[in-house]
Amino acid sequence: MPMLSTFANTFKIPELRKRILITIGLVFICRLISLIPTPGVDWQTLQTTLEEIRKQSAVGGGLMDWFNVFSGGALSQCAVGFLSIWPYISAQIIIQLLTAVVPTLERASREGETGRQKLAQWTRYLTIAICAFQAWGLATVLQHPSSIGLGDVHIVTTPGIGFNIVTVICMTSASLFVMWLADQITQFGIGNGTSLIIMINITSRLPVACVEAWTRYFGLGGIQATKNPVELILLLLFGFMVTMGTVMLTEGVRKVPIHSTRRSVGGGNSYGMQQTFMPLRVNYTGVMPIIFAGPLIQFPGIILSRIPAEVKWLSWLKWFGSQLSDMTSPIHLFVYALLILFFSFFWVATQFNAMQIADNLKRDSSYVPGIRPGKATAEYLDALMTRVTLIGAVGLLVIAILPQLMRGFMEVPWEMASFFGGTSLLIIVGVALDTLRRMESHLLMRNYEGFLRHGRLRGRRG
Repeated sequence: MPMLSTFANTFKIPELRKRILITIGLVFICRLISLIPTPGVDWQTLQTTLEEIRKQSAVGGGLMDWFNVFSGGALSQCAVGFLSIWPYISAQIIIQLLTAVVPTLERASREGETGRQKLAQWTRYLTIAICAFQAWGLATVLQHPSSIGLGDVHIVTTPGIGFNIVTVICMTSASLFVMWLADQITQFGIGNGTSLIIMINITSRLPVACVEAWTRYFGLGGIQATKNPVELILLLLFGFMVTMGTVMLTEGVRKVPIHSTRRSVGGGNSYGMQQTFMPLRVNYTGVMPIIFAGPLIQFPGIILSRIPAEVKWLSWLKWFGSQLSDMTSPIHLFVYALLILFFSFFWVATQFNAMQIADNLKRDSSYVPGIRPGKATAEYLDALMTRVTLIGAVGLLVIAILPQLMRGFMEVPWEMASFFGGTSLLIIVGVALDTLRRMESHLLMRNYEGFLRHGRLRGRRG
């Protein structure tokens, strides 16, 4: 098959083969870190308690399941690699958002390589602070499991301030080590290290989903099948269609025509015209709206649902909190949809600088046909990006709520449903396309056929 022969060709190029093997080795180390339990934690008791709560809730997909998926199962045994690469990503997002409003950060972003090194250093310092804060909070919660609804169980074998300190040291060190591994993958491996680690953490739960599917439709270990296998075939076809739609959303762009005046080397009069285009990505925000909306809707739900039943006048808040925590309830879906739409436009508003783009076009003697350079171009690009963002936000919303709908209406286990949409599918598709694109560039440089017979994988610039 052409596709298999193309993958075989990747190992015929020494440099590409070396990069692939380095990537596999470093990712394997990341997975090992996600399997080492934190000292002082009875991970078997924690795993049993989480499984009982998941069965009793009959809903699944809550905040704990969300953390478990993105940590690659590290939560269920409280591994030292539970925080994984997420503190680093959180620090990057915070710095990126602050760059738009803090003059010092904005100036650093314009200083070229020196400014980027400063921002990278500040991001790492912030990563350490986030790691320490999150690890301390997790250690405190593990010593008081009833505060998060885990019941009166003893998860920590040696509670006290010493356990907090050990947990902070172990988890912070593990997270910083994973961050370093991600940088090594980016530099010496293939693809973006941070994105690959996240994707591997997510796909590591795929065997669990396969076991759930087999048990549900064919039975396993004395458990009788509860659904018709025909439903599985329909789900696979539906998953294929959703994946196609996700690829279209990820790769979709709105091409804005750009005309550039070509000048002589000595800076004399113009002598020609060059026509190109500016790609405005339909899904400009990526998975950021879902990442923001998920925890933001779950944390208030957890807090409100802890209101004592004896406080009658706050019973409506307790009910509202339980509805927010239930990922299949209409209230949760409605608020979740509003948050995704809001953060889609919020992210574009903070990261897409139409005026700066218009100034750059004007400085380079480029313009949009039929639009005056300067302010008029900025207003045109801003209005166009608003319409494009609306289309992308609606598409992102549909993909985001598919797992909840499947869980609510079809009672599909969360381990299966999470692969039919949401952040998991968006990250898997985006990272897979980016990695294949980088591998294809190596193949085409050495006159091998790429992964697409009739064309290259399109870039995601913009």
